[in-house]
Amino acid sequence: MKKSINYWSFAEKLTDGSKMSLKDCMEQAKEAGFEAIELTVAEEGELSLNSTRRDVEKIVQAAEEVGIELSSLATGLFWDYSLSSSNDKVKDKAKGIVKKMLELASYLGIDTILVVPGAVDVFFKPEAEVVPYDVAYKRSLESLRECLLTAEKYKVNIGIENVWNKFLLSPLEMRDFIDKLGSDYLGAYFDVGNTLLTGYPEHWIRILGKRIKRVHIKDFKRVVGNVNGFCDLLEGDVNWAEVMKALREIGYNDYITAEILPPYSQHPEALIYNTSRSMDSILGR
Repeated sequence: MKKSINYWSFAEKLTDGSKMSLKDCMEQAKEAGFEAIELTVAEEGELSLNSTRRDVEKIVQAAEEVGIELSSLATGLFWDYSLSSSNDKVKDKAKGIVKKMLELASYLGIDTILVVPGAVDVFFKPEAEVVPYDVAYKRSLESLRECLLTAEKYKVNIGIENVWNKFLLSPLEMRDFIDKLGSDYLGAYFDVGNTLLTGYPEHWIRILGKRIKRVHIKDFKRVVGNVNGFCDLLEGDVNWAEVMKALREIGYNDYITAEILPPYSQHPEALIYNTSRSMDSILGR
């Protein structure tokens, strides 16, 4: 398994006050011992919904110069634009984001994107729409079925992530949801830490099995029991020995991406190095 880290784990600025570029993040990740970095798509920035193939080729060139791989592609935009929204314009925007990410991933040489499949609500946005569970399920299936045509065109996987969206709450449900769509290009982007509030990640891994396309890792303290329970690797309640055992049992041998955020308020680069060292322990290196 290869060590990867998500772009959101990096500081916005370097110590001299200048803004960090994607290449700066790549260099820091490489220096800290990561083999890959997970990029993120935003509405604006170096990698955005407006990025062209030429823009993306510059990012690929930067990664080649640094000597780091690009593991996957994520975005936070699905919290604003949901695949299960009752507003057709919002839902169409969400589907457009999935399709654009698939296109960008193909240019980047990335074979998997992370997608939030929909939401009953958004816990950190009290003003957000609350969608009845069965309605969210139906809309999500319909939206993803349409997006899979684009996934098959570009030969890029859609990995739906288990997040705190009050949706697809068990590994059995996620397994069956994936199977209903019946595509080799649809699977799970499994997040280890996100299961701790209500379950055990090793159970999810064994039940989802080969459906897992990518893995995110973070840690969580059950005693806290809310979003403040997320913490650095090895500080929480994830049973890493069991998690790694389960991943090996299902034959997973791909990227393990740390998604640790926000960056430290002081010496933010320390987060990158601390995470790398913790991952070495988890991976048995």
